[in-house]
Amino acid sequence: MTLLAVEGLTISLPTPGGPLRVVRDASFALERRQTLGIVGESGSGKSMTALAIIGLLPAGATAAGRVMLDGEDLLMASEERLCALRGNRIAMIFQEPMTSLNPVHRVGDQVAEGLILHRGLDRAAALAEAARLLDRVGIAQAGARLRAYPHELSGGQRQRVMIALALACRPDLLIADEPTSALDVTVQAQIIELLRGLIDDFGMALLLISHDLAVVGEIADRVMVMYAGAVAEEGPTAALYAVRAHPYTQGLFGALPDRLARKGRRLAAIPGTVPLANELPPGCPFHGRCPKAAPICRETPPPWASHAADHRARCYFPGAAR
Repeated sequence: MTLLAVEGLTISLPTPGGPLRVVRDASFALERRQTLGIVGESGSGKSMTALAIIGLLPAGATAAGRVMLDGEDLLMASEERLCALRGNRIAMIFQEPMTSLNPVHRVGDQVAEGLILHRGLDRAAALAEAARLLDRVGIAQAGARLRAYPHELSGGQRQRVMIALALACRPDLLIADEPTSALDVTVQAQIIELLRGLIDDFGMALLLISHDLAVVGEIADRVMVMYAGAVAEEGPTAALYAVRAHPYTQGLFGALPDRLARKGRRLAAIPGTVPLANELPPGCPFHGRCPKAAPICRETPPPWASHAADHRARCYFPGAAR
């Protein structure tokens, strides 16, 4: 059963020249116990999409379309209703735990806060549950760590605290925005394994945002590739990683370091930069950087091209990577 259905999501930011669309017509769905990975360069609209779902867009930003959580349109919900959902049915792990955790409050109190607000526990019961959560996410001596401040923990421990905080009320939907960035590869692997186990234990859905294709490939059931605010390709992880139908997806994979590459060889790169939202061409936004570009690509938005029943790319000349 579909838990989250995003339909035609368009996000605009206010500017002196008028509204600027930073996400355009994004649509996707997510089922319980399923993980959707969203990848793309900085500025592609990944985090804005997540913030629209949880109702935390910047001041002045507007969102059109529909964001349906179990049939309820979150874009139409009042702030009071969103406050009741955040930390309860929807939770988010933000990019940098050192700036997301409150530096003047002990971690135990921060984890316990949602349990007090949403579950009605008293402070003693909430702290006891917070200790169980810290233990569940792999923090040693969890009871003693309740009194620690964020600066007293390592980066990996702070990230685990953020996960415990997000999971305190057993949400239906967990949004993780770069949950493994700034962590070494060993801790990254531990966090991935932890998230995978929590999805199975709690029966929740995970929306994973990352630049790291390897991390997404490890845990996601489906992948959505975003470019310049629009969805370029989406499909099951195995199929998308094998085929890479869109030239932009091919460019992302082509830029990955190759362990067999000759020492001193320059890494491949996608030429140019992501166009600004107010400088997009009328056709395909990737036109100026694409090796397959033709005149029609600049003039007319490309249609969706299907590679399988559940795998598609928005491109006039899609094809498997060579």
